[in-house]
Amino acid sequence: MNWNTCFSSESLTASSNKQDSRSNFQKDYDRIIFSSSFRRLQNKTQVFPLPGTTFVHNRLTHSLEVASVGRSLGEIVGQKLIEHPSINLTPEAHSFYSRDLAAVISSGCLAHDIGNPAFGHSGEEAISNFFVSNENLNIDGYSIRSLFRDEEWKDLTSFEGNANALRVLTQEFGGKSPSGLGITVTTLASILKYPCSSSTRNRTYKHRKKYGYFQSEKEIFLSLAKKLGLRSDDNENVFRRHPFVYLVEAADDICYNIIDMEDAHRIGLLSKEIVSSVFLRLIEKLNLEEVAYENVRNTFYRIKDDNESIAYLRSKCISALVIVCVEEFITHQAEIIDGTFNSSLIDEIENKSGAMKEINEISYEKIYRHASVLEIEIAGFHVMSELLNIFISSVLKKTKSSLDKTIIALIPKQFQLNIEDESAYLRVMNVLDHISGMTDAYAMEMYRKLKGIDISKTV
Repeated sequence: MNWNTCFSSESLTASSNKQDSRSNFQKDYDRIIFSSSFRRLQNKTQVFPLPGTTFVHNRLTHSLEVASVGRSLGEIVGQKLIEHPSINLTPEAHSFYSRDLAAVISSGCLAHDIGNPAFGHSGEEAISNFFVSNENLNIDGYSIRSLFRDEEWKDLTSFEGNANALRVLTQEFGGKSPSGLGITVTTLASILKYPCSSSTRNRTYKHRKKYGYFQSEKEIFLSLAKKLGLRSDDNENVFRRHPFVYLVEAADDICYNIIDMEDAHRIGLLSKEIVSSVFLRLIEKLNLEEVAYENVRNTFYRIKDDNESIAYLRSKCISALVIVCVEEFITHQAEIIDGTFNSSLIDEIENKSGAMKEINEISYEKIYRHASVLEIEIAGFHVMSELLNIFISSVLKKTKSSLDKTIIALIPKQFQLNIEDESAYLRVMNVLDHISGMTDAYAMEMYRKLKGIDISKTV
């Protein structure tokens, strides 16, 4: 792989795209933003509970902001690669980096959370824990564990939103278009932070800390890896990251680190003094001419509105981090394209400046461990667990009772493609498509109805 061959406008489908003024990479962005899976992110928790009079970020607004930052990273890095003295680009590559890299990165950013279930990481844990805890559940005289191959069971007992994103974007759900949204292989590769399976994870390596595809998408993953020439790791089904992953990852890292602090201030969890001092120290440590500490501090003190002054610092922190992320990417471009870069851009910045340490410490202690955040995590865990308890047994039984058939009838038709399949794994994956795709509010509503807590709303 090199900078001339690491992109392709092909999708996984054989059909040709109708030509218009947009490139296939620009179409990726439009297809994602108009998809129902993306719209559902508006009611999925980012950090803070969604209800209330004070606005905080949800998964949708977070993804839009990450896409904005990602577009900037793509535009700047594209120009830097064009100008790099040791990189000789073909005319096609020159056109891609000047015109389309920004679209690829922003599209990848839009989609990076599209596979996350309701209630965020708590939802992931609930799905994993259900299978771990019910290993000996009796289904037609057999333990549930015995119905799955080892690698399939590993998927279920360590459910991963990153892998689910690839499934959401590429699966031919019932009544939907072939190969999902028809996204280019380049944009799909840009979200594969962990290009390995659940059974080949290895926390020693950045690209194997988690996993990026389920067994149900193994052939899809291998196909796009082949199309793009991803470098194979020790195992034939494990690959090194695509270079564009680092830009999508950096945009996400920048946004959640900075914007979670702004949200915490907006809802009164952190004072203006704490947030402003942390943001100013970050800018001071990065020590950039383009975002000069003295100028930023002086402007900050002239803004009287508390929310507006913090928003100003937030914007300057993001601008500064974009600049240094670009610098790190270009500094390590040879390792990144070769697949030997075992770090992240934000980690490299932190190792040199320590700029993010204070933000990480305060975020963990004062934000992520706050009672309101923990309460929604616990509630979400129980809601998701109970929904799985209701649906999983019914789809796995070969001899179904009247109640089982009624429960299955509640699964939308688009998620019933394999409900009658011989494979227990594919049947379960269809249930997980339904449950993981739920918004927080819908999951709560269904839980209350099916448990008989609230049956007043029938239409």
